[in-house]
Amino acid sequence: MRSTTLLALLALVLLYLVSGALVFRALEQPHEQQAQRELGEVREKFLRAHPCVSDQELGLLIKEVADALGGGADPETNSTSNSSHSAWDLGSAFFFSGTIITTIGYGNVALRTDAGRLFCIFYALVGIPLFGILLAGVGDRLGSSLRRGIGHIEAIFLKWHVPPELVRVLSAMLFLLIGCLLFVLTPTFVFCYMEDWSKLEAIYFVIVTLTTVGFGDYVAGADPRQDSPAYQPLVWFWILLGLAYFASVLTTIGNWLRVVSRRTRAEMGGLTAQAASWTGTVTARVTQRAGPTAPPPEKERPLLPPPPCPAQPLVRPRSPSPPEKAQPPSPPTASALDYPSENLAFIDESSDTQSERGCPVPRAPRGRRRPNPPRKPVRPRGPGRPRDKDVPV
Repeated sequence: MRSTTLLALLALVLLYLVSGALVFRALEQPHEQQAQRELGEVREKFLRAHPCVSDQELGLLIKEVADALGGGADPETNSTSNSSHSAWDLGSAFFFSGTIITTIGYGNVALRTDAGRLFCIFYALVGIPLFGILLAGVGDRLGSSLRRGIGHIEAIFLKWHVPPELVRVLSAMLFLLIGCLLFVLTPTFVFCYMEDWSKLEAIYFVIVTLTTVGFGDYVAGADPRQDSPAYQPLVWFWILLGLAYFASVLTTIGNWLRVVSRRTRAEMGGLTAQAASWTGTVTARVTQRAGPTAPPPEKERPLLPPPPCPAQPLVRPRSPSPPEKAQPPSPPTASALDYPSENLAFIDESSDTQSERGCPVPRAPRGRRRPNPPRKPVRPRGPGRPRDKDVPV
């Protein structure tokens, strides 16, 4: 993730937190002030009814009661009454251990001993990764079972010639609907019956639990009237399945976003390729219409003067020479090979350049011929010596 994206996301989260703080403050602060005034009125009424009790003694009593409530004590039960309900019976302790490894941590029951706190540290470090592995496996199996069941429904829709895009949308909605029905709505009515909560309180507890927020103001099985030891362990197994379902939903959403991102990239690449192909086609058609060697307009050509031709030497006509005397015929010798390229040796690159520019190329005067190269003398053949070839070098 780029730095700009990360900073923008951080700013968005901070803005979300500030807005939530303002809303919660506006909603809850008046209720807190009202509760504090009522507590003060009750305290003053108690002191007037019992003048033998001082204000300091009453404050110490209230503090001790609050600490006892935090340790799991029941204010309605005294030391002389026999009650089967305890915050640390086997069922409640199992539920407390489950809230540790699920990272919910309601907080209605807290550890009060140093040995318990030390054991909780190592217990959480081992139990949380172990529960994460179990949650991933259960979520995968649960999601596969739900998708397999929804697949049969998709086949029925396809037989009815429903468009595939609409079938995908319906299957996703059905997946969410079945999960919410099994793990949200059904437990809501169960808690309404078992805990004597309102529907709002029950669904509040369900959502706070399955999102692992766990405030602790509402906890299933915390009521002393719940005497069944298997009630809270069953609640923990519901938490396991509900968290697995939400993990499966988050995994499905992540896979869907990944597929959408890949399709978007592929579509953008296809559009880029189509644009490049269309541009090449248009360019080729324009080139064909203009001709393969269409000259540029005359106004675009730079008007440069032609380069000057080099000065040519004047060749004066030779006066007729007197006839030479006839020479006696020489003895027959091997004639030298005449190479045509030797007669063209005087044409160099400059003459080629001048001919391209349209300038006259100087030629050799008539009647004058370049002398032939010297011939290699022929050595006389001695006795027993092989005959050499009379070929000049």
